[in-house]
Amino acid sequence: MQKFKHLDLSTSWKQKTELMEKHIKQKAVTGEPLHILEAGCGHSWGINLEGIQYVLTGVDVDKAALEIRKNVLKDLHKIIEGDLRYVDFGESQFDVIYSSFVLEHIEGAEAVLNSFLKWLKPNGVIIINIPDPNSVQGFITRVTPHWFHVFVYRRIFGDKNAGRAGYGPYRTYYDPVVSRRGIHNFCRENNLSIKAEYGEPEYWKPDQGIFLAIHLFKRIVNILSFGLLSYRHTNLLYILQKEQI
Repeated sequence: MQKFKHLDLSTSWKQKTELMEKHIKQKAVTGEPLHILEAGCGHSWGINLEGIQYVLTGVDVDKAALEIRKNVLKDLHKIIEGDLRYVDFGESQFDVIYSSFVLEHIEGAEAVLNSFLKWLKPNGVIIINIPDPNSVQGFITRVTPHWFHVFVYRRIFGDKNAGRAGYGPYRTYYDPVVSRRGIHNFCRENNLSIKAEYGEPEYWKPDQGIFLAIHLFKRIVNILSFGLLSYRHTNLLYILQKEQI
């Protein structure tokens, strides 16, 4: 397995969100709206961009999720129903492309990343959140069926909407590019620089018994895997910048 430098961990969901917001706002130019694509927008948007002008375009294959964004949140300026593998925005259209927990659900994820590069302006940034397939949780997700994922979300995490139209979890594929090695190789081959790389642990409190049990289970699997499967983090955050040629 490829060796990487020590992975910095975000200390909280708030810290992670503020990091993404900071990199987006840095691309804003006074007097001109920032053009942002939320690729695989789903039913919610957790980024606060108060104080800057922007145009937010959302694209998703899930019509029910788009209806929630359109009729409940009303936070998208442009809405497109479509598969990221087949939609086309042309060249150099966006300052920021944001994709959160989407690529692991796409067969042919590398082709989608290539489209991101095409759609992104020079010096623009791509923000990616993905599960780490080489974490304990990522490994369990890869080797268990989809119905089990829905069961976990409903029965363990208490998400009553899990599996319903417009809500996850969605089926996972984990193309090779959806990993630390895959992202690093893709950036090296496509003139992308990695501005930030963070691991995201689970944020739990000691009095939350179920999460303590999950943490202990992960630690055991980590030991049994001789350290190959990480228990310290579950997800990965990347801030990638398209360099000018």
